Amino acid sequence: MSNRTIGLDDALYRYLLDASLREHPLLTELRAQTATMPEAHYQIAPEQGQFMAFLARAIGARRYLEVGTFTGYSALAIALALPADGEVIACDVSREWTDIARGYWQRAGVEARIRLELRPALDTLRDLRAGGEEQSFDLAFIDADKTGYPEYYEQCLALLRPGGIVMVDNTLWSGSVADSADRSADTEAIRAFNRQLQGDPRVDLSLVPIGDGLTLARKRPETGFSQGAGAS
Repeated sequence: MSNRTIGLDDALYRYLLDASLREHPLLTELRAQTATMPEAHYQIAPEQGQFMAFLARAIGARRYLEVGTFTGYSALAIALALPADGEVIACDVSREWTDIARGYWQRAGVEARIRLELRPALDTLRDLRAGGEEQSFDLAFIDADKTGYPEYYEQCLALLRPGGIVMVDNTLWSGSVADSADRSADTEAIRAFNRQLQGDPRVDLSLVPIGDGLTLARKRPETGFSQGAGAS
């Protein structure tokens, strides 16, 4: 029994994976390929991908929205968890990275249910809202430029149905959020974003210490949605 979250040394982390990870072989292969890239640190942890897929199944998600796709691991993990008529809208600006993703989506047989938007994510999110798709998504994941988090969050929250969940990555930022000497733009942006969510009455909130910190914000059905200061 413990009254606080325990730390994970290398041995305990290996045990966690050995005891619980059920990773599709193509996810394992994609993760290994991504690990050879200079940008490998953008990759989410496998236990986080499994947790996100678990959430998708738990809430009966059919439509999933992703801001920041990279090489496609998270999109693939969720697509595999969705029903046959499920839909993923994946937002990124890198054709190089998402070409890797598309190869794995195709091999996994889920490419037809993933719509890749290769343009600034805010353009896609605003177009979805303008097209009448507010409150039509079940699950969203934000893992992109940190200074853009507030606006991505507002747009995703508007697009989520009541009871839907926004998942936001990197909210512990390798511990830098707790280092008062770190005044970098990204660290300050995440601190400000975390404060914003802590006081947001429109959502139920949990910051889960998995990966680099994953914040879950569930859109409260009883409060509906009113635009925050960053919405447009």
